Amino acid sequence: MNAVIRAYQDDDLDAVYEVCLRTADRGDDLTGAIADPVLPGHLYAGPYGVLEPGSAFVVEDADGVGGYVVGTTDTVAFEHRLEQEWFPALRARYPEGSGGGDLDNLLIGLIHDPRRRDPAIVSDYPAHLHIDLMPRLQGQGLGRRLIELFCEEMQRRSVGGVHFGVNPLNHRALAFYAHVGFAELSNDGASVLLGRRFAV
Repeated sequence: MNAVIRAYQDDDLDAVYEVCLRTADRGDDLTGAIADPVLPGHLYAGPYGVLEPGSAFVVEDADGVGGYVVGTTDTVAFEHRLEQEWFPALRARYPEGSGGGDLDNLLIGLIHDPRRRDPAIVSDYPAHLHIDLMPRLQGQGLGRRLIELFCEEMQRRSVGGVHFGVNPLNHRALAFYAHVGFAELSNDGASVLLGRRFAV
């Protein structure tokens, strides 16, 4: 089976969590480095599939789902929904400091005190996304197709721009995103914020 890109479906959620885990370390596998393997997905993948599935797309081949792009059309509204519909149950499940290691506790800390997007950025780039692709699917143009599909969906919905963060040490990813039309918006040393505007 050749790799195909399709709309996200509800039964893709577990696979999306797995891809998130296995690409969470600057594109490398985080398995074994984290006590609770679903924590990355709780922050960076799961809420999008559950709360905004219409903005999610996956890549599937004979081995199953091996990549995705997820996101939201409206970052401010999505952050509000996270507070109302996503984080309360996770905060009850994961009290602060309850993780099995430093990385777990870092992610649990983000559940309790999530990072908020800069209003100045969100005003011009209201959408944001997360994209991950397993190594077996890289180098085939699938990442570019996922990005373009997401951007086309944002334009179809009259969204003016999209942004997302990248680890500044992930030089390969930064070069790729520059090649597909994203510009650096800010760099605080921990994350490079990239953005792309649309004609709507």
